[in-house]
Amino acid sequence: MLNFPFGAQSASASGVLPDPVPAHPLLEGKKEIGRGQHSIVLDKGDGERVYKLVTSPADYWLHTAADRPRGKHFPIVYADHGDVGVARSGYRMYLLETERLYPLTPNAQAAVLASQLVQAYWDGCLRWRELGAQMGRVAMYHLAVGGPFAWDQSFQAALKTLAEFVEDYEVLPDLLKTDNLMVRKDGTLVFSDPVFVP
Repeated sequence: MLNFPFGAQSASASGVLPDPVPAHPLLEGKKEIGRGQHSIVLDKGDGERVYKLVTSPADYWLHTAADRPRGKHFPIVYADHGDVGVARSGYRMYLLETERLYPLTPNAQAAVLASQLVQAYWDGCLRWRELGAQMGRVAMYHLAVGGPFAWDQSFQAALKTLAEFVEDYEVLPDLLKTDNLMVRKDGTLVFSDPVFVP
């Protein structure tokens, strides 16, 4: 596992979602393959798609809003199966059907890109730390308009799209570690869960 820089704490560092998988016809007999602070992922069984339970409003908006980020570096969402209950956090739990993504492989091109992004974001947060909770938004903006690395055009465009989403939905970026970045089978880096509700 890749670590985020200098022991910084991200929103996802505090643990995993403690809730059980809710009873639902689509989830019966499905194997859980991942769990984060605000999500549970189950294998659909076709090798291509997963069922993703999300409890964070930020994750739900990122995956389902009409104006959500789309493109090469954002997850494909095939269906929103709706509200399936309430999480212990008090947030609603929603069931989505998304493309299957994979963890980063150390030293692969996507992992190197992810590490560069995390480092650049962390450096931006340090630079703007006097802004308190807003430092992440400002750091994200500066990455979007031209970070310290020569990222390709599609990745730079994805950063701009993500920065606009962060501003429009008044959420915060969660890019202090690579856990919120995953890859497709072809090695494309994807922003799987890059935001949280403050």
